[in-house]
Amino acid sequence: MRNDRVLRIYTDGGCSGNQKEENLGGWGAVLEFGPGGGAATKELYGSLPNTTNNRMEMTALLEAFRAIKKDGQTIQVFSDSSYLMDCFRKKWYVNWQKNGWKTAQKKPVENRDLWQELLPFLDRHAIEFYRVKGHVNLNSGAVDLQKLYDKFVEWNGSGFTFDEFRYITEKNNRADELANVGIDEIR
Repeated sequence: MRNDRVLRIYTDGGCSGNQKEENLGGWGAVLEFGPGGGAATKELYGSLPNTTNNRMEMTALLEAFRAIKKDGQTIQVFSDSSYLMDCFRKKWYVNWQKNGWKTAQKKPVENRDLWQELLPFLDRHAIEFYRVKGHVNLNSGAVDLQKLYDKFVEWNGSGFTFDEFRYITEKNNRADELANVGIDEIR
């Protein structure tokens, strides 16, 4: 990977039985500092009962941020959650705060508690957010990787090569596996 001074965070969250009264949620995060292949890596995961998919996506990022011991990091975050990535990339939170934590439709912002815990990290670090396609089997002949790479570029710009896209996708798949470990452990 290009920059050995960048901390990359790959996250995923999921919920088995999402929207049901009783369910199991899991989250996973991979933190990687240094060039790919030789990077220092830390893996985190956990679970909660009776939650939502979005809360697990947010929890994965929050726990990754909490694991960072030093302020002033340059961070790249990769997630398959459009909810999470769009909030940061489109700065939804700015209007939410101005509007007393109400959406444009004047409804209370969902997951406000987690948003309020996440936002201070924006001031502590230089963070860029990237959206990835989740749950991609890179070894399947049925997967059109070029098409997925084109979508990745559409979402994030052309700053990553095809090989970097593959690597990022592999790491996000690992975060997904960790989220499932969390769910399995709570069962």
